[in-house]
Amino acid sequence: MLKQEAEDGQSGLADPHFRADVLGGLAARPRAIPARWFYDRRGSELFEGITQLPEYYPTRTETALLLQIARELAASVPPGAAVIEFGSGSSTKTPLLLRSIAPAAYVPIDISGDFLRASARALGERFPDLPILPVEGDFLRPVPLLAEVSEMPKLGFFPGSTIGNMNAWHAVDLLRAMRAWLGEGARLLIGMDRVKGPEVLIPAYDDAQGVTAAFNLNLLARINRELRGTIPLDAFRHRAIWNADAARIEMHLEATRDVQFEVEGRPFAIATGETIHTENSHKYGPNGGRMLLRAGGWTPTAEWTDPQGWFALVLCEAQPIRSAP
Repeated sequence: MLKQEAEDGQSGLADPHFRADVLGGLAARPRAIPARWFYDRRGSELFEGITQLPEYYPTRTETALLLQIARELAASVPPGAAVIEFGSGSSTKTPLLLRSIAPAAYVPIDISGDFLRASARALGERFPDLPILPVEGDFLRPVPLLAEVSEMPKLGFFPGSTIGNMNAWHAVDLLRAMRAWLGEGARLLIGMDRVKGPEVLIPAYDDAQGVTAAFNLNLLARINRELRGTIPLDAFRHRAIWNADAARIEMHLEATRDVQFEVEGRPFAIATGETIHTENSHKYGPNGGRMLLRAGGWTPTAEWTDPQGWFALVLCEAQPIRSAP
């Protein structure tokens, strides 16, 4: 994938998938832009800030679980495995996993190239004897398997409940793609956020300090920078909504006044109160989560939750697919 730096929008090198998703999403009804485009460098930095907020429980809950299950996890992963992390970000939870299982290699995959390389360098200083092989790319599309790890046992690592950002059919497609990429016999350790009340969920996605709002609005700033946009950022506000029927938090950018703007020379108009849907964060009960994983070709073999039942880590295996029970 092309690097997505500030100068890209000026030089005409904006990612063509980003361009297509933005133009198509703004023209659609309802309007929507995929959440993966949050993560330019600034967006990645803002998300790391979100993970430190007192309202945002997933990161600290998942981190505590990783510490708790270290010995049990080590006994469940083959020795000499390569850890492949999908959407690694700053890799803040990764050291806990690496210390637990002592892998033979670590392959972080992330869409934000500069952020990825900086994180890989920092991790390399902490694990100087571990081969770290960063891959810049969108794991929602095919990523070539590195020759260096092709013969190793593999543990996919998909923390943070990122699977919840996708609709169920896209989540199943991704899980199947991960299975095909990692191969039969591979393991997958995945984070899944549980259903809970809106009194917990809404503040986690609409914090008092406004960091999540800045993260959401940064998408518009990126469009302006990379796609010659003229969107007035002060005409939009962040909204977080709990959709109980779909068991998900939705993030929207709502127009606070009638607004007209251009992107790549194409005109758009949004009326007061209309929104651009930017993210879903689906929450799963235990049965629903296991069903999703099985539909994606992964057999759950172990599951851990915090005392409140707010978050789960599930270890799965790509077992042979049977045609009958």
